[in-house]
Amino acid sequence: MLIDTHCHLDAAEFDLDRDAVHGAALAAGVERIVIPSVTVNGLNGVKNCVARYPGCVAAYGIHPLYVMTAREGDIAVLQHWLAEENPVAVGEIGLDHFVENIDPIRQEWFFIEQLKLAKEFDLPVILHVRRAIDPILKQLRRFKLKGGIAHAFNGSAQQADEFIKLGFKLGFGGAMTYSGSTRIRQLASDLPIDAIVLETDAPDIPPAWLNRGRNAPAELVRIANVLAELRGTSASEIIAKTGANARVVLSRL
Repeated sequence: MLIDTHCHLDAAEFDLDRDAVHGAALAAGVERIVIPSVTVNGLNGVKNCVARYPGCVAAYGIHPLYVMTAREGDIAVLQHWLAEENPVAVGEIGLDHFVENIDPIRQEWFFIEQLKLAKEFDLPVILHVRRAIDPILKQLRRFKLKGGIAHAFNGSAQQADEFIKLGFKLGFGGAMTYSGSTRIRQLASDLPIDAIVLETDAPDIPPAWLNRGRNAPAELVRIANVLAELRGTSASEIIAKTGANARVVLSRL
């Protein structure tokens, strides 16, 4: 089963042609699309996408890049949604130490509070881990969650091993398609296939062939082909194994 484990189909970039984008994904063979929220104000948008588009499922969370506009009371709102809406995961949550003007202390507070919610509801998490893998691993060891996905993984092989030990899968997508992304491509080639899931992060992280244009979930087919080439196997095997991995870690799929 071809599963896009990370796609922001609710994003404004798709407002003019969301129906066509979803239709193209289905036509390409993408059977499931996980849509993570990024703010409490965006929860309804994700819910509406899931209701409208077959194969789409929700994850609910507050993204670290949006914590400066979030309120502490948003955690209680999120708690209610997790209780009522049956999402597949808490996400997109995490830390981002690349963007300099996002208060790291505030990021950590929102991250920890959402880890508590994941623990409360026995849900996996979808993690944003940019330049913050070690502090994220520190908190994951503390909370001992059900696992989840380290989205857009770009760490070391050793860090990958630590996520795997904690029950996490690692998300690979458009960045892997660039010949210059040597570390990511090496990881995609060498990591156990049981640890890998596919994603687009559409409309972001476009693959090389889009020339920095808008990404879309239909591109997942060619992304799977790239992973197959890197690993010296067939695209059908990659689709079957990464799909099975996604269903293991996101059991409500």
